[in-house]
Amino acid sequence: MPAPLSILRNTLALLALAAGPALADNPLQPSPAWEDMRSAVIGTEAEPPLDPTILTLEAPPRADNPALVPVRITQPPDAPRIVKLALVVDQNPAPVAGEFSFGPATAPLDFELRVRVDAYSDIRAIATLEDGRQIMAGRFVKASGGCAAPAGGGPDPYAGIGEMRFRSEPADGRAMGTLMIRHPNFSGLQRDQVTLLNIPAEFVQTVVLEQGGETLMTMEGGISISENPVFRLGYRPNGAELTARAEDTEGRVFQATFPGAGG
Repeated sequence: MPAPLSILRNTLALLALAAGPALADNPLQPSPAWEDMRSAVIGTEAEPPLDPTILTLEAPPRADNPALVPVRITQPPDAPRIVKLALVVDQNPAPVAGEFSFGPATAPLDFELRVRVDAYSDIRAIATLEDGRQIMAGRFVKASGGCAAPAGGGPDPYAGIGEMRFRSEPADGRAMGTLMIRHPNFSGLQRDQVTLLNIPAEFVQTVVLEQGGETLMTMEGGISISENPVFRLGYRPNGAELTARAEDTEGRVFQATFPGAGG
């Protein structure tokens, strides 16, 4: 599998140290595409406020690989709990990368994943809080061609399809769990390198991660999630085992159980 998000996150941190304020110098830009889709995505014409005391999003100003753009969404320790979150890449052919829900054990949210970016675009997270309020955070990322980039899974992109791995490590009094799923996540815009025909879209569309029967995270995803999806999530461990279930657009169901971390 590709390098886990922890490695990409550490790379981002090193780049930030080297570049000073450059990492933070990519605020959201005016986006007619977002204006057109906002109501359909979040159910209202009202623009959710930007409030870094509740929600922040980190992404590189310029992506090294447009098919594997790391995104990290975080909250300060005392921020109100997020129950739902929509992640949108404005200029992608299918802009809604994923719609997520999070259980109480994940508060405050610390969540990472990788997305495809097809053109210079805002990447935005719209969070719904327990009281129903919506808050937004985002960054403008310079990248192009991510949705059509060839898959990097070798000569057989289906080798090991559905294999799952989970790693948990202590972090600031709780745990950071990393769920990795082997899947080519074809976008429908990539070409077979032999036939030069487009490969039909075929991707992981649902993920459920639970701890002892209690939901940590669910996802309804689309073509903007990178191949071999990786999700890194902070949570409060209670010692119970973790279970992951995923289903792709072809109806394949993948399941795995992992040992729990100490509470």
